[in-house]
Amino acid sequence: MPEERLDPALLRLCGVLAVGAFAPLLDSTIVSVAVDALADDLGAPTTTVQWVSTAYLLAFAMVMPVSGWAGERFGTRRVWLGALVLFSVGSLLCACAWSVGSLVVFRSLQGAGGGLMMPVLQTIVIRASGGRQVGRLVAVVSLPALLGPVLGPVFGGLLLGHLDWRWIFFVNLPVCVPALFLAWRGVPRDPRQRASRLDVVGLVLVCPGLTALVYGLSQCGGQDRAGGGRVLLPMAAGAVLVAAFVGRSLRSSAPLIDMRLFRLRSFAATSVLMFVGGSTMYGGMFLLPLYCLLVLDKGVVATGLLLVPQGIGALAARVAGVLTDRIGPRPVVVTGLLVSAVATWPFAGTVGEGAVIAVALFFRGLGTSAVNLALTVGAYQGLGDSQVADASTMTRILQQLGGSFGIAALAVLLQRGGHTATAFAHAFGLTAALTLCAVIAAALLPGRRAAASAPLATAEGRP
Repeated sequence: MPEERLDPALLRLCGVLAVGAFAPLLDSTIVSVAVDALADDLGAPTTTVQWVSTAYLLAFAMVMPVSGWAGERFGTRRVWLGALVLFSVGSLLCACAWSVGSLVVFRSLQGAGGGLMMPVLQTIVIRASGGRQVGRLVAVVSLPALLGPVLGPVFGGLLLGHLDWRWIFFVNLPVCVPALFLAWRGVPRDPRQRASRLDVVGLVLVCPGLTALVYGLSQCGGQDRAGGGRVLLPMAAGAVLVAAFVGRSLRSSAPLIDMRLFRLRSFAATSVLMFVGGSTMYGGMFLLPLYCLLVLDKGVVATGLLLVPQGIGALAARVAGVLTDRIGPRPVVVTGLLVSAVATWPFAGTVGEGAVIAVALFFRGLGTSAVNLALTVGAYQGLGDSQVADASTMTRILQQLGGSFGIAALAVLLQRGGHTATAFAHAFGLTAALTLCAVIAAALLPGRRAAASAPLATAEGRP
């Protein structure tokens, strides 16, 4: 049976959304290489400058739970445009910052914009597609996520080598301005907005709760012991608030995020894998540049170039979109996890240089990206249209929490090992082991073509 052609209008929509998503995904990796330059120019210690990244993550986590409700209440098009404006204004203000304090505040604006954009992007694509050919569409719209980690360190190194650090924020504007114009013209208006009431109590519980969890995890690498007060206290408070939110969501008729989605086996399995996948993906993005800088003794630009094969592998993973539409998420996820684990394992030993690193990074990028793409498709299997926004919000939250957890755990391992080659070997070994463990949860994913290609359910009820 010949493969059905993608609707050109859907492809154009995905292209428009991809342009908008490129700036925040590129920005996060560019800023990561600029910590030393910011510390020198602003006359602040590195520990203070780290708040430039931490503030972004906290704001990102704070606004994500609101994205689903905002999209239902005001329309996903308006939220997308508003988030783009917020990120653009935040970028301009960051470039004009006069102190570390002002830069931290303006980075929070950027984080708020980015936190709204990512879940809304998924909701727009899934609803526009009607649940069909989602794999191929996600492969198009996820291009920024594949290119950002590759181009970010290279652009960052080139900008810092030839221009002032302010250009790592100015560079967002040539992307954001066209993205705003294209979105104004190309993102369709929502056919309706639901006059849903905001769950204020749920908002007060989950937003500070997630922020506290992310903050506690972000402090792990700066503690002499992982059990320091700056880690355990916010994490304990965050866990209590999130647990209270879950209990309220299960009892409420109109929760901020419907936690009853976890009653669906496929969504529950996807959620676990999103968390684990976030840990290994963001953990690898954290480890690999440090490995190149500290163990291989490469410069910033050379490190970026050395990581290019991983980006090529990620781009090659776009074929996973077609495969997921044909055979379902399960076989794609299982295969991707195995490939990623095998490609990560050499870094736990003596990986050498040259071709060995290039091949390992290529297959790691291929496996990790195939998993993320197939999981994004699998998250919506069996859901009705009214459940798409909640699913988008939950998957992004879990991926973000998983990434924070993975980075924190690996940072503690590196710190305790003195950032030696042995410490990096242990960290990569843990990453490979977590990836293999995820295969168990992957067995619960949908595996038939019928499940992968079915349209969204028309029922508006909750699971």
